[in-house]
Amino acid sequence: MGEVTSYDVAVIGYGPVGATLANLLALRGLRVVVVEQETEIYPLPRAIQFDGEAMRLFQTIGIAAELEPDLRVAARMHFIDAEGHTLIDWWRPTDIKPQGWNTSYRFHQPTLEAALRRRLAGLPNATVLLGHELTGLADGAEGVALGVTDRATGEQAELSASYVVGADGARSLVRRIMGTTLDDLESHERWLVVDCLLKDGATPDLDEESVQYCDPRRPATYVPGPHNRRRWELMLHEHEDAAEMVRPERVWEMLEPWLTPAEATIERPAVYTFHSVVARGWAKGRVFLAGDACHQTPPFMGQGMCAGVRDAANLAWKLVEVVQGRADADLLDTYESERSPHVRTFIETAVRLGSVISTTDVDVARERDLRMRANPEGFTTPAPRLGAGAWDADDERAGHIGEQPFMADGTHADDLVGYDWAVIATPDAAARLAGTVAPRVVAVDSESGRDWLGRLAAEAVLVRPDRYVAAAADSVEALDDFAVAVRRLTNTGEGSPTAG
Repeated sequence: MGEVTSYDVAVIGYGPVGATLANLLALRGLRVVVVEQETEIYPLPRAIQFDGEAMRLFQTIGIAAELEPDLRVAARMHFIDAEGHTLIDWWRPTDIKPQGWNTSYRFHQPTLEAALRRRLAGLPNATVLLGHELTGLADGAEGVALGVTDRATGEQAELSASYVVGADGARSLVRRIMGTTLDDLESHERWLVVDCLLKDGATPDLDEESVQYCDPRRPATYVPGPHNRRRWELMLHEHEDAAEMVRPERVWEMLEPWLTPAEATIERPAVYTFHSVVARGWAKGRVFLAGDACHQTPPFMGQGMCAGVRDAANLAWKLVEVVQGRADADLLDTYESERSPHVRTFIETAVRLGSVISTTDVDVARERDLRMRANPEGFTTPAPRLGAGAWDADDERAGHIGEQPFMADGTHADDLVGYDWAVIATPDAAARLAGTVAPRVVAVDSESGRDWLGRLAAEAVLVRPDRYVAAAADSVEALDDFAVAVRRLTNTGEGSPTAG
């Protein structure tokens, strides 16, 4: 065991959430170490959907253009009963929307993870320890001591970090060490998840968009992925044995309504229990949780990984502010206060949708069908406000995700500022604010920028590094007060960083 190596942040887990977090921290100059027990990326599909907000963060990290060729834009999810009648219609526009990207994408998780890892490998202040297991974690007043063991050689090492983030999944070791318990939102169901690859030349009669089959005999989900990838999720009954149901002959038996072995190969069948839980306490001392380690959601909205990526975006800039000395550690308390109610909205909505899909009582399903056929629901994705935290609670525009205007030359506005604070303003307001506030001031020069400020009735908007609105100015006359708020919220002047 050699000399202790010190870092600003240690990230435990190198899935999409841990890799996103590590990239954002390293982009802002922190010394980061990632500890991952596996030596290779898991090669099979897992998460398959992310939204425009996540794509915007991948843009910030620098991998969006690399991902685009292997994405499928997702437009619609159609909830139908056993007779094909519409119960819920969830349309998502296929044009570029306010985040500067499409609303929803299908993807292949190993492709995303590889892109995130390649990007991090190019950052000199990031260290990745693959094939290493966390064997000790001791929080102290000045930092956290970590023990790690090389799983191949048994060699042990000691690390220290100012902060640790456990992004180590649903069975999180970090969460267990912290002693954090989970709030159970009481939705736990077993589903068989089947990923298939269509064979060359095969043309099965499959929908081009996602379908939720609300059939009490066997609730099911169909999701077309990028290229030749297709997924089915089929609810298992209580008496069905998981080991039996993943046998190829049983899988093909259940897939018979859609396709045959002549048309596709099974890439992976796996039985999952879909959970709905939120941690009671996302931090303890200098140790934090992110992603599935602190919340889990049923997949009916495709928001599981998206929620974890939002965690990373929310926590990373706060760690940067604290480690680099611009903010007190109290700022980190706003991580859970902002994110927990936000993610609960998505989980509770997914549970509600799941209750529609998963009904297996024939009489209950009949009543549901008659009621919902008469007035099908037009569903839209929630856009909840953050919980109390680092934003102006007196401004109804603050606490919501901001838009990303295009500039007149076609540039995404985020590309002008990186993962940092920004003021988006009218040309007049930008001229008046220049030199008076620390964040980059971007003068909108395009219709999309003018439209966004117009809808907000704002001359200027302060946008946080995670792209949420922190404050806004109604008029040119209000710019002096706005500048004071900017200095307070960005920790570049008098006042507390936690205004919400």
